[in-house]
Amino acid sequence: MESKHHTFPAGKPDHPQVLAWPPLLFAAVVTAGWVAHRCDPIVLRPLLPARGLAVAVALAAVALASWAGVAMRSAGTAIHPSHPTTAIVPAGPYRFTRNPMYLSLCLLALAPGLWSGGVWLLVAAPVLGCVLHWGVIRREEVYLSAKFGGAYRAYQASVRRWI
Repeated sequence: MESKHHTFPAGKPDHPQVLAWPPLLFAAVVTAGWVAHRCDPIVLRPLLPARGLAVAVALAAVALASWAGVAMRSAGTAIHPSHPTTAIVPAGPYRFTRNPMYLSLCLLALAPGLWSGGVWLLVAAPVLGCVLHWGVIRREEVYLSAKFGGAYRAYQASVRRWI
């Protein structure tokens, strides 16, 4: 299924024009959660903190992002969303989710909330998911559909957006 179709309509930038670099969005949302937690600490007890779970989730997030990065490098396509995508990557974690790197960012955003039990930190993960969905993923889908046409639409139909 890997496509090496490189053309893009004249006059259009050959990248998805995402809201911002996804790790920057991660940092902004998690920082906002941390600031809210420091200003108004609402902590869930007795279920949380779940420090062992927090560590496991963080390690899983790093492993997933690393696996996705290896798959993208193996396919010879850019990881940074401001660079042109040169291939659809149906290998590695991309067989199970179209967005393993963004899923890993959401998992990593969840870890501080699990560690501390802080509600604002826990809320950061779904907020980040929404920001990534509307500010990054939807824009990438439009771009990839325009660039790769039916090959990308077939991939969309066969692999879930998240999990």
